[in-house]
Amino acid sequence: MYRETHRPQFHFSPKTNWTNDPNGLVHFDGEYHLFFQHNPDQTVWGNMTWGHAVSPDLVHWSQLEHALHPDALGTIFSGSAMVDWDDRAGFGTDPQHPPLLAYYTAAGSFADPPRPYTQCLAYSRDRGRTWTKYADNPVLEHVAGDNRDPKVFFHAPSGHFVMPLYLEGNRYALFRSPDGVTWQETDSVEIAGNTECPDLFPLSLAGEEHWVFWAAGGRYRIGTFDGRRFVPATPAIDCELGPNGYAAQTYSDMPDNRRVQISWMAGGKYPEMPFNQQMSFPVCLTLASTADGPRLRRWPVHEIEGLIETTETTGHLALDDGKATTIRREGRLFDLEFDLDPGSAQGVTLWIRGVPMAFEGDVLRFRDRRVQMPSSAPSVRLLIDLTSVEVFLDGGIASASFCFLPDAYIDTLSVRANGSGAALRNIRLSALKGIW
Repeated sequence: MYRETHRPQFHFSPKTNWTNDPNGLVHFDGEYHLFFQHNPDQTVWGNMTWGHAVSPDLVHWSQLEHALHPDALGTIFSGSAMVDWDDRAGFGTDPQHPPLLAYYTAAGSFADPPRPYTQCLAYSRDRGRTWTKYADNPVLEHVAGDNRDPKVFFHAPSGHFVMPLYLEGNRYALFRSPDGVTWQETDSVEIAGNTECPDLFPLSLAGEEHWVFWAAGGRYRIGTFDGRRFVPATPAIDCELGPNGYAAQTYSDMPDNRRVQISWMAGGKYPEMPFNQQMSFPVCLTLASTADGPRLRRWPVHEIEGLIETTETTGHLALDDGKATTIRREGRLFDLEFDLDPGSAQGVTLWIRGVPMAFEGDVLRFRDRRVQMPSSAPSVRLLIDLTSVEVFLDGGIASASFCFLPDAYIDTLSVRANGSGAALRNIRLSALKGIW
């Protein structure tokens, strides 16, 4: 277990069977909880149940028993979790040990008899080890379409719980509640070109609070939020530029107020493995000032430093036209950083376990995907696992998630320029150890 040929070694994957969206990301009592869409029976999608894992550090995960199982209202689709610190919902019994609340979609089309999708609630009084479904579920009846994926949080200034919810098309709605049980719609939001899995959270920049409304496909809008209405100040902006990042969600109740996000690395291939699909490595979200206004930055959480076995640094690596230069002959798990100086070369190609990642002008190309880079000479950071590579450009102002399977190769990491004058500068290569 965890040593299979295509098992990610520092990204979470379940012991067995299918997984997709991360759910219920919450920190409580020294533990980071990761619930996830899971098929307990097969390596393909179906029979959606909430799997459950916990971590002391966002890096090392221990899988627990399933948390939420299908019932007469339907299978258990995506949702969120939070700590009800003041027991506003009334499910606590001990003020020193507040309950956890989990909100999820009951996928009624999979019920017998079929029914519309509705939003439901469960609570835990034992640090998330067992869950009790609210006796009067659903807490929110069908609104529109296949409404789903409630991301609930408590908004202290207004004294209400808030629920962003996907409706249909590119439409989302906001609801609020004084007790986490009775809900009233307050606003609607559109994210052009995106569906599913909303998230709404504040980030500060230069002492000013901004709110980010995020959608499953990795697009977001920045605006203001008063507890009722989200007023966007930007159009929809692309953040996840790769083909394999989807359904991201951020943690609630973080002890250090970081905004940490995990996504499903959708669409990876894991032939003949006992599991199917993986999560991204956790990233920290911040805002940066740009010529176009505030924009999101995504950057791996600092806890990755605990996985470093060795680090090598090189100040300057000149690249000869058409000649492959070895960066690392052996190894498979890396955190690689460098500044790209293309010189007059038409492109620079980094070969990752036999698979080319090409930097051509201001475009990054990996497999059949093209990603627009912030510049033709970016700073680059790559997290390289057995079946994935995550790219962070110019401090995370652009990022992309890719799944891949290795091809034949001689050197684990090598680089080649198509033209003269190219170089890699400020190279920092850390070999990583696995988490299992």
